[in-house]
Amino acid sequence: MPDVVGPTTRSRMMSGIRGKNTKPELVIRRQLHSLGFRYRIHYKTLPGKPDMVFPKYKALILVHGCFWHVHDCHLFKWPHSRETFWHTKLVRNKALDKEHIQHLCSLGWRTLVIWECALKGRSRLPLNEVVERAKIWLLSDEPIAEIRGNE
Repeated sequence: MPDVVGPTTRSRMMSGIRGKNTKPELVIRRQLHSLGFRYRIHYKTLPGKPDMVFPKYKALILVHGCFWHVHDCHLFKWPHSRETFWHTKLVRNKALDKEHIQHLCSLGWRTLVIWECALKGRSRLPLNEVVERAKIWLLSDEPIAEIRGNE
């Protein structure tokens, strides 16, 4: 299937996609901050520069976009243009995620992944539920968890 927009338009659209301070990330940050949680953002000394680092809890939260991190949900679809390029790029992203989480665990950090589908799309959860689950996880000793949409 050909792209529905021209190369110039597609290039402009793709250049507008950010890797940090995304809308889902900002929503979660604001909510957790309002509950009194304090964190560092994009902490450069940790593998993968996690979105939110909570030193007091030895925990971190990653807010993953379903497309960029190849999540098995309705928000992810393999691109039909430049298939080899996208397959290589997205599979590498997923492998890096796994490596980073394993490395972070070996350093003693607990990791929560909040998927984009938990915050938007037909499978989204109520925001207060996502935040409450994140809060409960932060206060627990659970090493690895994820929050995903209802599907």
